[in-house]
This record gives sequence, C-alpha cells and structure tokens, in this order.
Amino acid sequence: MTEPAAGRGPDGGLRNAVAAAWLRLSPNHRGALWMIGASLGFTVNSAFVKSLSAEGLDTFQIAFARAVFSSLVLAPFFYRAGFAALRSTVPGLHAVRAVSGSLAMVCGFYAVGQLPLAEFTALTFTQPLFVILLAVLILKETVRWRRWLATAIGFLGVLVMVRPGAAAFDPAALIALASVFGIALAVTLVKRLPPGESHVTMLAYFCIASIVMTAAPALAAWQAPSLSQWGLLAAVGLLGIASQAMIIRAYRSGEASFVAPFDYLKLILAGLIGFLVFAEIPDHWTVAGAVIIVGSTFYIARREAAQRPAEARSAAPPA
Repeated sequence: MTEPAAGRGPDGGLRNAVAAAWLRLSPNHRGALWMIGASLGFTVNSAFVKSLSAEGLDTFQIAFARAVFSSLVLAPFFYRAGFAALRSTVPGLHAVRAVSGSLAMVCGFYAVGQLPLAEFTALTFTQPLFVILLAVLILKETVRWRRWLATAIGFLGVLVMVRPGAAAFDPAALIALASVFGIALAVTLVKRLPPGESHVTMLAYFCIASIVMTAAPALAAWQAPSLSQWGLLAAVGLLGIASQAMIIRAYRSGEASFVAPFDYLKLILAGLIGFLVFAEIPDHWTVAGAVIIVGSTFYIARREAAQRPAEARSAAPPA
C-alpha cells in the first residue's frame, strides 16, 4: 500500500486550506490577526503571573523562571550565532538596555500580582507617553505642541486612575509605572544602537542580565513549585517570547497605523479575564482613567502614522 501524497490526506488538506485562506488575506488583515494573537498572549501571560503570585511564589522566582525558560527557547539561535551574539561596538548601551528591561520585568511581575488585571493593563498603555519624554531627553527629538498636549492628557488619565493621596491609592500602581518607564527606556535606547546590531545580540544581553539579576533573590526566596506551577512558569517564559514574536510579525505584515489599534484589545481581554478568573470589577475611576490614557495614546499613534509619509515625501530627492 502506498503512502498518501503529502498534503492529500485529511490533515494535509486542512493545512493547505488554512494556508490558502491566510494568503488570501491582505497584509493589513494578517498584521491585525498577529496583533490580536499578541494581545491575547500578553494578557493570558499576565494572568498566569497573577495566579502564581496569588499562590505564594515570589516575584523574583517567577522572573527568574521566565528568564530561564525564555533563554531555553532562544538557545538554538544563540548556539547558531556563537560568541558573535555578544559581539557589539556598543556593549555598554546593550548592558544598560538589558538591565532596564530586566528591572521592568521584575516591577511588572510584582505590580500585576497586586493590582486588578484591567488596571495594570491600562497603565501599560502609558508607554508611548514615556517614550515621547525620553525621545526628547535622550534622542533630542523635536515634539510639537499637539503631542505634548496629548501626553499631558494621558498622564492626567494616570492621575485619575491611581488617585494619589486618596484612601484607595495602591503604591503598586507606581511600581507598574516604573515597569512601563523601564520598557520605554529600553525601546528608546534601541534607536541609539548603530546600524547592523543584531536582534540576537539584544536578546542575548537581555537573557544574561535577567538571569544574573534575578538568580540570587529567587534562590533566597525559592519555594518548590507544584507540577501545575511548573507548567505555569514554563508557559510564562514561552508565551512571553511568542507574544513578542507576534508583535514583530504584526508590524512587519501590516501598516502600523492599521495594526496598532488592535493592541487596545488587551484592555477588553484583561477586563474579561479579571472578572471571570479573579472576580475583579473595575471601578469608575479605573474606567475613566483608562479611556483618557487610551484616547491620548491612540491620538499620538495616529499623528505618528500621519507624519511619517509627510516626512518621507519631504526627504525624497526631487524627480
């Protein structure tokens, strides 16, 4: 009896049909689907971290496990690159970026364990606001008054949400903002890297920094995980890397102005998961602050998308 031809069996036919349907989609729609996948991945990942924290695992233990499992996923790429993965003309810049990202990860894991999932997710949308501030301070970019106004309104939304000085104020919100600032700094420093710096090099520095920075505190607070907790720890590492990869795919597939708004799906997903899994109900202050933050960052994203074609036209040589 002969083997069925590749792609002609039931499974092969289904794969071919799915592949054909995928290729029929426009690049923007493929990018949107990648972004939706990334939003779901990041939100579920945050829920896993929150569950592990609720079960008593220390923040540093979760962060250390995340770093180790992520490094295992990336190990084939590091092996293929060899020592070239650490070779750079600006190792100091890579080190600062890696340390910033590692601190942001630890702060984020702590904050998501303390805050309602929807509130934590809403605060992560302040990243573009911090990037604008850092772009002015570090990259010496010029920011016009409309973006400054949108940035100020966005931070007003933060004040509405966290209400410093009120009885309901949770200091963990400041830790969440510190996490977002660390990510924004790492993103800004990417623009300072010279051309030709490899993504593998960036990942290698981050993995090394995150393991070194979390190992000692994690071992000091180590609690033997159960089998299900080991599964969640592995999922945090794998899902984190997969979600980052989907973000890259999203922006490579479609136009940023079309793809970026789908990232706000995280807020809806976080609200649903928070309600269904953790019995969390956002109060009206959280909702109002989230609307202000999302509105300001959405405006900034649209302005950025509109400005890029104009800049490209002005920079193009005359015909």
